Amino acid sequence: QVQLVESGGGLVQAGGSLRLSCAASGRTFSSYAMGWFRQAPGKEREFVAAIGDSTWYADSVKGRFTISRDNAKNTVYLQMNSLKPEDTAVYYCALSYGDSWSSADDMDAWGKGTVVTVSS
Repeated sequence: QVQLVESGGGLVQAGGSLRLSCAASGRTFSSYAMGWFRQAPGKEREFVAAIGDSTWYADSVKGRFTISRDNAKNTVYLQMNSLKPEDTAVYYCALSYGDSWSSADDMDAWGKGTVVTVSS
């Protein structure tokens, strides 16, 4: 069973940047698609970005966020630029053993999350 641990969250002013990291252990990492999801208070968990053979982004973050991975380090990253207050949420890293990753229900393993707060 894979274990995922996120880091890099924090408090940042609007317009600022953060880079989230997700370290994976316990299973071959490079074979599977990885994704980032987020959940704001009172809202459902939503897709942010995923990386497999290509990359995919939610419309709300396209052009501002970049997902990448370093298979040698078993780590996936989320570079977040031009942050907005509406980006405030708990950000979760997730892994999919299958060929779908745009929904939380598609994912098979989750980290515990890291909090991102963007002040206006």
